[in-house]
Amino acid sequence: MNSKSVWQAVKFLLFSVSAGVIQIGSFTLFNELCGWDYWLSYLISLVLSVLWNFTFNRRYTFKSAANVPVAMAKVFGFYLVFTPLSLWLGHLATEAGANEYLTEGVTMVCNFILEFLFCKFFVYRHQEDTLPQK
Repeated sequence: MNSKSVWQAVKFLLFSVSAGVIQIGSFTLFNELCGWDYWLSYLISLVLSVLWNFTFNRRYTFKSAANVPVAMAKVFGFYLVFTPLSLWLGHLATEAGANEYLTEGVTMVCNFILEFLFCKFFVYRHQEDTLPQK
């Protein structure tokens, strides 16, 4: 991995942490205060964090001028697979007695790794550093 890719991974991690704060905060709100089921709390908090993460990583991590609707459609495609799978596995885990927050944490780590690779090698492939400098 070259230094540019390492720096991108670090920036992606930092933005993912901020998205994680949004996800955990909203998950906690929905799960504890609203009393919603795990799946609904997870789904809404995931959507909020994905929108945040996509916006900042496109602009600052990959510096891409890629067509936003096309890039978002690709990320949406990732989540068409990831979301049902993670919802199902999370539901199985919590129904088997796993702690909701441990389940959420493991899911978020898997999401971070898989989404970085997906964005790097599919969404923004050949379109990195195309955003005009100010």
